[in-house]
Amino acid sequence: MKSRIALVACLLSVCLFTSAALAEPLLKMSTTTSTQSSGLLDVLLPAFKKDTGIDVKVVAKGTGAAIRDGEDGNVDVIFVHARDREDKFVADGGGTKRYAVMHNDFVIIGPDSDPARIKGMHNGAKAFAKIAENGSIFVSRGDDSGTHTKEKSLWQASGVALANKTQKVIKDGKEIEISHITPANSDSWYMSIGQGMGKTITFAEEKQGYTLSDRGTYIKYKYGKTPAVELDILCEGGETLANPYGIIPVNPKKHPGVQYDLAMKFVDWIISKRGQDLIEGYKLEGKQLFFPDAR
Repeated sequence: MKSRIALVACLLSVCLFTSAALAEPLLKMSTTTSTQSSGLLDVLLPAFKKDTGIDVKVVAKGTGAAIRDGEDGNVDVIFVHARDREDKFVADGGGTKRYAVMHNDFVIIGPDSDPARIKGMHNGAKAFAKIAENGSIFVSRGDDSGTHTKEKSLWQASGVALANKTQKVIKDGKEIEISHITPANSDSWYMSIGQGMGKTITFAEEKQGYTLSDRGTYIKYKYGKTPAVELDILCEGGETLANPYGIIPVNPKKHPGVQYDLAMKFVDWIISKRGQDLIEGYKLEGKQLFFPDAR
């Protein structure tokens, strides 16, 4: 009887060991919603899996929340777009190094009627000032994302009077408070909805208002979605609307449990010619969504 029990235990151990050995490596990545909403990850991750055998579990959220995932050691790597916050994450020891991956730009989109008359402008801050002056509907993500961070910087540069507000949003099933600046006395036209880019674009269209979007997600919703959104790009170009993306492995010295080796395999792959070519080649209706930065 004892020998049978020992045999069964031995067989179970072998099975468990074999299952563990056969289990495919899994990289955990927290990233901004724009890399997912634009469809880029649908191109990159299958190619990465084919080349390396590594699966990637993606958590898509605002850049602020993605960086907090890195700070808490909940993921192995973050892929985001808020340069000042990325640099601070590395300087504080949360990440090992920021690697430039790609860029596109932010655009201000709105209805064809363009009540604030911003069409053809190339300065985001001045366009915001005209929207505020006209009291036109503006829809903000209000979710502490990279896009929301850029929006706040544009309001600060616009010369519009500002106010500090606290807003409750749902993150990972939990209600949290986010403090941020908004135009003062704007309750009648400024709408902060605490949502991702896709839902913000859709809501702005429903309200026939303006919003700030990354170009990649806008192109996806304009040319790669049925029915397509009807909002147009009204303000684009200029340094104030630049949108660089970086990838940062979480620091194993701060979080020993992270899979730094897998993170670096993904970093090396995405900044290699293979990864950069895929980024450059990703287009919708002939329109390029992102431009590689690691040549």
